[in-house]
Amino acid sequence: MLKKLIIKAAIAMVLFLPLFSCRGKSVPKPRGYFRIDFPEKRYRLYDTTCPFVFEYPVYGIISYDIGDNPEPCWFNLDFPEYRAKLHISYKSIKGDLPHILKEANEYVYSHTIKADAISEQPWLNPDRKVYGILYEIKGNAASNIQFIITDSTRHFLRGALYFSALPNEDSLAPVINFFKEDIIHMIESLYWK
Repeated sequence: MLKKLIIKAAIAMVLFLPLFSCRGKSVPKPRGYFRIDFPEKRYRLYDTTCPFVFEYPVYGIISYDIGDNPEPCWFNLDFPEYRAKLHISYKSIKGDLPHILKEANEYVYSHTIKADAISEQPWLNPDRKVYGILYEIKGNAASNIQFIITDSTRHFLRGALYFSALPNEDSLAPVINFFKEDIIHMIESLYWK
């Protein structure tokens, strides 16, 4: 009989304790994200039959389109560990630079639907004839970093960084900043053949 009474008291305590235990104001924990470890910054030279040369991160893997009619000098720089991909495309200018620039600008600004802001950082290196713009797209856009580079007469190169993940600027911010440094290094090390 005493055993039954103790069991009933224990059950009653378990059932009613949660009702009276949290009387004070409770604050939910802020949402957290996993810690991301990044590799040491090191670069290797990209020098192929394409009319440009630059340094890219050693932790990136070059992949080419293998479809029916792949464009020459269009490739991806894959970062599988971060589910990221930098799409790079090259066009030879044949008197159509205004059209190419307009097309590239429309592509960048097509992200305004989700973007909070778009900043443009110009790049000028007259010694190497490298002129360009680095676009930083703030907010939950599909591509947060894009760039265009040209010599203004013969060559045009553009790149766009994408992640295979739902766009969330808060969780992707450390990775975006990490790859932004690599993209800046690529732009600064680029020269035309």
